[in-house]
Amino acid sequence: MPDLLRICTAGSVDDGKSTLIGRLLYDSRGVYEDQIHSVTAASRNRSAGPIDFSLFTDGLRAEREQGITIDVAYRYFATARRKFILADTPGHEQYTRNMATGASTADVAILLVDARHGVREQTRRHARIAQLLGINELALAINKMDLVEYDREVFDEICREFESIRGSARVHAIPMSALNGDNVITSSAQTPWFEGPSLLEYLETVEVARDATSRPFRFPVQLVVRPSDDFRGYAGQIGSGVIRVGDTVNAWPANRTTRVKRIVTWDGDLDEAFAPMSVTLTLEDEIDVSRGDVLVKGETQTGSRFEADIVWMDERPLDPGRLYLLKHGSATVSAEVDRGFTLNEIGAAAVSTSRPIVFDSYRANRATGSFILIDPATNFTAGAGMIIRPVAERSGSLETTGAAGRLARAARMAASESEAVDAVRRVLEEILT
Repeated sequence: MPDLLRICTAGSVDDGKSTLIGRLLYDSRGVYEDQIHSVTAASRNRSAGPIDFSLFTDGLRAEREQGITIDVAYRYFATARRKFILADTPGHEQYTRNMATGASTADVAILLVDARHGVREQTRRHARIAQLLGINELALAINKMDLVEYDREVFDEICREFESIRGSARVHAIPMSALNGDNVITSSAQTPWFEGPSLLEYLETVEVARDATSRPFRFPVQLVVRPSDDFRGYAGQIGSGVIRVGDTVNAWPANRTTRVKRIVTWDGDLDEAFAPMSVTLTLEDEIDVSRGDVLVKGETQTGSRFEADIVWMDERPLDPGRLYLLKHGSATVSAEVDRGFTLNEIGAAAVSTSRPIVFDSYRANRATGSFILIDPATNFTAGAGMIIRPVAERSGSLETTGAAGRLARAARMAASESEAVDAVRRVLEEILT
């Protein structure tokens, strides 16, 4: 069982996410006395009782004024059995992108449902995002049971409704009242018909598969280290797997094979290293490896066209006629997407890159299966993607005409990835001025 569990909340607006997290922190003694004093003072003119638990996470002025969550709030707490990092994410559809950000590193999602309203569209959207991001453990928190007289039939009906959207995730449903604390920390006498663990008991005992070290070795090169003529090392963070001195690795996309000579760290050389350690590797052979290349063990995919699930985060819609910058690991290439997206839209699309990249499917390997799309005009992170599978290369990929064609040609003619990024920006500035 891991010592640290990463959690995110999800669900529709006003389902009580911030109140639940505030109650969880308060009852598990995860807040300081000065925080309790501050929240108690801020709660005097509110109708949420002596303490408005949502204020423990809703820290922005706009959040407190409107009574909603806008940004992702991270909180840290611990019990005798486990440590937790908790991300309280927004429920409004307008802030779906923030929910995707909070869920991107989570092991478990707490998906709240208002017992009075059942499963709503935003609940379904958040459940889908959680599944796309590889979260296989869901706590279905059916909240505000006090407002339906703790009716078991209401609870069972919502559980049946959720079955159609659970996918392959393992779901633990809990009837609760975050405001009153029922089934949050301990089991409640209000639900004698519920025999499962409370939310905190579930979080303390849920087993999460963390197999980054059991996956094939992937090492995106971030920096070539050459302090002297007799040392050349490749620095980066191990994305997945284990590497040992003497192991055979392939350098992609050049597909050159060599062996690991040394594993160098600030504290001295190691015999082996594993994800997510940051190390510098030296190789037995002098081969051309630079930033953006990947050292791998085992089978991998290399290509410039693949299918991916995309979450669009930019208010400016995705234009299939424009080129974007695609950041994958330590590599940045220009790319185009074959369909349009609007803000908070989620869907599958084919992505074509100007140069081949090394990738795996997201389900097989998060480290090499994810990417972000950047608008080169604003440097804004416009979208996030999870690779599904490679697709056949099409003739004339990225051979668009007009402005997009000029950007594509500038990227292809560059000698390196950094030069490609600069070339795309220069051409874009010429087009816009």
